[in-house]
Amino acid sequence: KVLDASTLSFGTRVRWFAICFVAGIVCSILGTALLWLPKGIKLFAVFYTLGNIAALASTCFLMGPLKQLKAMFEPKRLVATVVMLVNILSLL
Repeated sequence: KVLDASTLSFGTRVRWFAICFVAGIVCSILGTALLWLPKGIKLFAVFYTLGNIAALASTCFLMGPLKQLKAMFEPKRLVATVVMLVNILSLL
């Protein structure tokens, strides 16, 4: 069930999912737009990373953080998860 991992209501979880997901998209698009400015590569890295983190956080509101982590570290997703996390951490 969706509500097993949290005391938040379903409506609240969906609302926060939407907020985080839209914030992630906006940050990613903003980072891409800033890429063309002088020294924009650093701004791109920051905003794109924030966008990815916000997008990941959005699904935590729907699935719950533990279920999200279990799904991310399933054997068929392990390589992609590790590559993504290493890249995010290398930019911070």
